[in-house]
Order: sequence, then structure tokens, then C-alpha cells
Amino acid sequence: MIRRPPRSTLFPYTTLFRSRRSARVTRALSLQKLSILNIFDVVYNLFRLDMHRLIQLGNDCEHPNPHRLPQPLDFRLSVAYFAISGLDLLQSIDVLQVEKHLIIDWIYSLQVLPSTDGYNIDRCGFRGSTTINVTKKAEEADTRCLEPVLSDCGHVAMTYTGLASLVILGDDLSRVNKNAIVSGLRALQLSDGSYKAMVDGSENDMRFVYCAAAISYILQDWKGMDIPLTLQYIRSSLSFDHAIGQGFYSESHGGLTFCAVATLYMMGRLESALDERQRRRLLRWCVFRQQNGFHGRPNKPEDTCYSYWVGATLKMLDAFHLIDSERNREFILSTQNLTFGGMARYPDPDTNPDPLHTYTGLGGLSLVGEEQLLPINPALNISVRATEHLHRLHQSWEKSKNSCDMNCKNITDD
Repeated sequence: MIRRPPRSTLFPYTTLFRSRRSARVTRALSLQKLSILNIFDVVYNLFRLDMHRLIQLGNDCEHPNPHRLPQPLDFRLSVAYFAISGLDLLQSIDVLQVEKHLIIDWIYSLQVLPSTDGYNIDRCGFRGSTTINVTKKAEEADTRCLEPVLSDCGHVAMTYTGLASLVILGDDLSRVNKNAIVSGLRALQLSDGSYKAMVDGSENDMRFVYCAAAISYILQDWKGMDIPLTLQYIRSSLSFDHAIGQGFYSESHGGLTFCAVATLYMMGRLESALDERQRRRLLRWCVFRQQNGFHGRPNKPEDTCYSYWVGATLKMLDAFHLIDSERNREFILSTQNLTFGGMARYPDPDTNPDPLHTYTGLGGLSLVGEEQLLPINPALNISVRATEHLHRLHQSWEKSKNSCDMNCKNITDD
């Protein structure tokens, strides 16, 4: 029996972003930058409230049970990532300049840190918002300051989007507890090589494998992943039609294929994990997903987000030139909504825009070289500008490590 893929493609909350009926609106066939900025302004105000709540109330408020929260509250960090990275692609990241340090502080407030005795080391990462911060405040005289409680834990997708957002904002990641995050990642990998989202249990599939790989790449530390086991899981997820599904005997899916290929790409294992015949068949499957825009599975309608998921996959396979970029561009632009701002799933005038499809639509336009947009890194899903900043951080970390190793060697020799 063929297993159907999940309705969401990368993050667990994307099922919320389904187009709904609305008043008939006007569409455009050129990128309406000011209109796009409208929807990111709405998204920014969403996490801005959470950011100022932290500043005004600190950690003294009563914290609800995270397992009983309304769904939108537990993934605010990832929605913020859509706005932050979308503004970056639009070359408008400067609009956040005044409050940038507050945004960075807010993101760091979502980090689940290890306790003094280390009992929660496998629960570390980033949570989705301060609403689910169940950290208890210790006495002011206590140097521990904040002590985690057992029910608090990170989420692998929030950790990825939190780190990516910090990189985009130009942070040096100096406040990231890398060892704790790596330990938390290690606890999330299952015996089949896949990852679950949270240590307390959740779905496990290729989406979270991708998030774990992106975290490992950003931190330049792969000790949180059993790489041979991960490669085995990816190979076993190759489906009968030569692309990637949710697992063994699953139907191939554009979003899951992106997650697998991007994981291999960041590992530097794309060519060694898949032989030439497998890559060629995978490439053919991706190319055949284009109508005007792209769909995620055969016999499904075109959807804005797959212009990025499938387009980025082809970019990493060095085959993006095989698509009709102009038709793809026209499809993405036709999904713009000039009344509310942003992009919708479909060009149908009765569909509403949302943050996910607006961001992935911009990503798809960036891949085709839209003049108003920065180029995007197809694997990390951040701009090339932000990627260059990350690589400079990697170089500085390597330089510091080499200097430390040299000092230790000199001390030993003495």
C-alpha cells in the first residue's frame, strides 16, 4: 500500500496556510514589492507583540501548559523567519534596523538552555514563542538565574528557523549553546535514521531530517547526526517513481524530495549517496512537475510553494536550466494579491495570500533571477548575502579553534 505524504511540506504548521474564500481581488504580472511588504508587516507585528511581552513582563507571568496551547502560539518563531528572510530577499532588511537588537534578544529568549545539573540536556534547542516558555525563575541571589522545568523542550524546526533568523540579522551566534543544541539533536534521531520534532514525541519524517542537517551545517557540528544512518534512511525513501517520499514505499513528494536533496547537498554527499542513474531519474521526476508553475505530486494543481521546493532541488542538481523559467515566473506573479498584499497558493482570485506561500514565492522568483530580489541559497533557504555572513563566522570559528589547538600544543611541548 502506497503511503500518502503529509499535507504540510516542511514545517508542521503549514497546514494552517490553506487558501480560503475571499472577495475577488486584482492580480499583477510584475513583482509588487510594496504590496508584498504589507503581509510581512502583519507577520512582523505578530511576533513583535511576543517580543515586547518578553521585555515588559520578563519571566514573571503565569505560563500555560504548552501541550494545551492554541496551535498558532507554538510556532511564532518560524512565522517570524518568513518575515525576516522575506524582507532580506526583498533587500528591505533595513526596515528592522531600529528594533534589530530587540528581535535578536527575543530569539535568544526562546533558547532552551541546559540546567545546572544537565538533566535536560537532551531537551535543548529553540521553542516556538515566549508563550510556551515554562522556565521558572530562581531567587535573585541564585547565580543560576533561570532554571528550566522538565516539560520545557526545543523543537527542531524552531531551532532551524531561529538560527537562520539570527544569521540573516547579522548576529555572531555567540549566545548559542552549541553543545546543548547538538545534544538535543542527537536525542531526536530514531533508529531508522529519521528525526522527530520534539523529544516528547511527534511525527518523524524527512522534514525534520532536513532541519537537523541545516542546524548541523549552521553550527558546523555534525555530532548530533548519525550520518550513515541518515543516508540509509534517505536511500530507503526513494520511491517507485524515483523521487523521495516520507519513508519506505511512500508516494514521492516535491517538498520531501527537497528536504532529502538539500540534506545530502549540505553534507557534501549528493553524488556519493545517489549514483548517476538515481540522480538522473530524480532530475527527470522534478522536471516533469512543471506545468506553468510546479505541483508537488502528479495530477495535483500547481502551487506557489513548489516553485521553490522543486526549483531549489533542480538548482542543487545543477539542472535548473531545464525548466521554463518565464512560465514559472508568470505563474508566481499571478498569485499576488494587490488588495491584502502577499501571494496565495493559486492564481485563483478567490484564494487568500499567506506568509508561507508569499515567502516561497519570493524564493522561487529569486531562483529565476528576479531583479528586485537577492539571490537565495537553495539548500539553506536564506539569501546568499546571509550565507556569506555565515561562512565568515565559520572561518572565524575555525581560526579560533586552530589558535586554541596551537596554544594547547605549545603548553604540552613546554
